[in-house]
Amino acid sequence: MSSKAPHDLGYRFLFSTPELVRDLVMGFIPDDWLRSLDYSTLERVNASYVSDSLRARSDDVVWRVRAGGEWVYLYLLFEFQSHVDQHMALRMMVYTGLLYQDLVKGGQGLPHGRLPPVLPIVLYNGFRPWTAAHNIADLIPPLPNPMNGYKPQTKYLLIDENTYADHPLPSLRNLVAAVFQFERPSSPQAIIELVGLLAIWLKDRPDLARVMSLWMSAHLHSKPALHGLISLTENLQELKTMLDQPDRWTQWAEEYKAEGELLGLEKGLERGLAEAALLQLKLRFTPLPDWVAPRLAQASATQLQAYLAGILSATSLDELFASSDPAH
Repeated sequence: MSSKAPHDLGYRFLFSTPELVRDLVMGFIPDDWLRSLDYSTLERVNASYVSDSLRARSDDVVWRVRAGGEWVYLYLLFEFQSHVDQHMALRMMVYTGLLYQDLVKGGQGLPHGRLPPVLPIVLYNGFRPWTAAHNIADLIPPLPNPMNGYKPQTKYLLIDENTYADHPLPSLRNLVAAVFQFERPSSPQAIIELVGLLAIWLKDRPDLARVMSLWMSAHLHSKPALHGLISLTENLQELKTMLDQPDRWTQWAEEYKAEGELLGLEKGLERGLAEAALLQLKLRFTPLPDWVAPRLAQASATQLQAYLAGILSATSLDELFASSDPAH
């Protein structure tokens, strides 16, 4: 039995396995060139690089894969998110720059001073819709030409788990799709069936079966209603046996339903506050820039309440959002 603690068995644990990276590309990135690469050449890259401010980053999962007959590197940069970050495009531009800086220092660039391609990927597993800009250029107001041509154009690829939770697993045979379905189950019985299906799929791959079983059992073990009933296991069949007892699921099913209802109430509250804030802002600061409505749509209830409280006293939109930001 592994001694790894449940909180250590997150997405970084899963995507430290090359098969999961391959399934992510093959199942969720619609790019024929990427899918044509030889994923038997995947290599994990040390992502613990240090910026000029000496702040280390070690929470990325970075891989490289051979493209064509030469060692031309493609780095897949994962930034796992469970909430919407309106400045994600900025963060990914910075992280990509740090990665390039590290490659140059390590002599891992391409010939003639060129740099390898980097695909920044945001894997989002939150419940709220993703409303943040995908390109850093969309965060910068338009400028008169020729200045407008100097805006940076760094984009990231968003993979939203909510979009893919209903992938047809029996025909797809994709482990990432299985992860998404596991995190968005239609019922406790759906989890039992999924674990049983994976046990069949991976019967000849004990290494992958171990990874999936550890991650799934840790995920379930973290649920308060199942904490004393589901223990960490490296065996999918053992996990299915633990799960396949209906009386164990009654409390969890009730809590799962309650969580969904609470989430619905929370979303309703946030939607109402956002509509009220937008109306007040239109009266106070007409005409409103295009970025205001998306900013309100992704704000939490606490942020929206702070915006509403500050509308009358703020002299500008910039002052309102700056003073109401939780960081201030």
